[in-house]
Amino acid sequence: MKARQDWSITTRITVFAGAVAVLLSAMLGAAVMLAIHRYVTADRTSEIAADGGRVAHEVEHNDVSVPLVEHSDRNIQVVDPAGTVVAASPRLRGKPVMADFTPDGRTMATRIVCGGGLPGHDCNIVVAQSAYRAGQDWIVYSSSPTIPPYVTPWLAATVLGAAALMAAAITALGHRIVTAALRPVAAIRNELDLISEICPDRRVPHPPSRDEIHDLADSVNRTLARLHAAMSQQRHFTSNASHELRTPIAAIRAEVEDALYAPEETTVSRLGTTVLGSVDRIEAIVGDLLTMARLEARQALDSEPIDLAAFASAEFRSRHDAHKEYAHALEPGVVVAGDRAQLSRLLANLLDNAERHAASTVTVRVCREHGAKPNTLRFPQGVARLEVLDDGAGIDVDKRELVFQCFARLDTARDRGAGGTGLGLPIARQIAQAHGGTLQIEDSFTGARFVLRLPLAAIPQAADGKAASRPEGSAAQDA
Repeated sequence: MKARQDWSITTRITVFAGAVAVLLSAMLGAAVMLAIHRYVTADRTSEIAADGGRVAHEVEHNDVSVPLVEHSDRNIQVVDPAGTVVAASPRLRGKPVMADFTPDGRTMATRIVCGGGLPGHDCNIVVAQSAYRAGQDWIVYSSSPTIPPYVTPWLAATVLGAAALMAAAITALGHRIVTAALRPVAAIRNELDLISEICPDRRVPHPPSRDEIHDLADSVNRTLARLHAAMSQQRHFTSNASHELRTPIAAIRAEVEDALYAPEETTVSRLGTTVLGSVDRIEAIVGDLLTMARLEARQALDSEPIDLAAFASAEFRSRHDAHKEYAHALEPGVVVAGDRAQLSRLLANLLDNAERHAASTVTVRVCREHGAKPNTLRFPQGVARLEVLDDGAGIDVDKRELVFQCFARLDTARDRGAGGTGLGLPIARQIAQAHGGTLQIEDSFTGARFVLRLPLAAIPQAADGKAASRPEGSAAQDA
């Protein structure tokens, strides 16, 4: 069994095709020989019956001629009504009746008789025919040896040779077909062996036929394209991360070198205050990178029911920005199941972004999305919608997906002093997707409008079977 498992597909299919070809050829050869045997036997029986019929006709007309047979392998006996052999061919003279059956009211009956009064030890085809003479029924028996299964040696050799030739031809054809069918697979394998990080843009060749291997080549090329895109994205991400980290590191180095060259012009406290700003930025970038790595690893999430209205209210009430105001419209009872810490990070990133770009007001809305299909696979209970809006300059339609790319900044937000790492919105979208939801930018009359959609969870029930009371402040209206 182990040896057969080590065989190649070509060998296994060729062996299988050869075995099937031998079996089918043997069956076909046996069927042909059987058909020929039956045909020759029927023809021999007809000849025997004709010889016996000729003698029966002569008996009826009292004109039995000698010899009774013209072929050396034929035997004839004429039996009178008393059961006495009155005439016989030379080989049966002086021997008893060759068979004990009669036509039984029919003109002719045929049997296979072995041994008895017949010469030799082979079985014979015996035909019994009635002859009416002088008002009595006489019987004429005629016989000849049966046809052997192989009919004749030369016929058996011919059929056997033809069957062997056909089996060999089928095996060779099967080997050729499987070799031709697997040739594109070998080409795909050779091309895959040549693809590496040095040339990731290479693709496997497509076979000319539109078959399963062509579909396999398509799938392989699509997979290679995705891997190439992922590698390019990873290189781009690494380059951007390196650039983002190099900037504060360069600032720290410059401050330290200035302090070393002119120690009398600075103090430890001033140097520490300057350096700490860059360290804080490095810490923020590294923290965001770790968060993205955890999200991309798709670690299991803690899941608990969260009332979005109370959740959002608690988040923006903890913020203190003297220059920005918060307006909110929070529908109570909009409950989702999710990781509180991650959803808090998502909402915090959206609010941070809105605060940076709002002219004066940040608006938060929570509601059930009406018109959403509750029986869809992604949102079986319905859709919870959370919106964060600002009254800033807004985002052009063609740049709405750009802001969700790592380290991407629009022209209005290029200043690193604004506080963003360029990873907040990508992290927010990854958290939304990890919870089975979506995060996108939609049209707004003014500013930018970020829309988070999450699957609704069942509303928690109190012990008395009634809906749990909504948290304080969850029904707050526009301020």
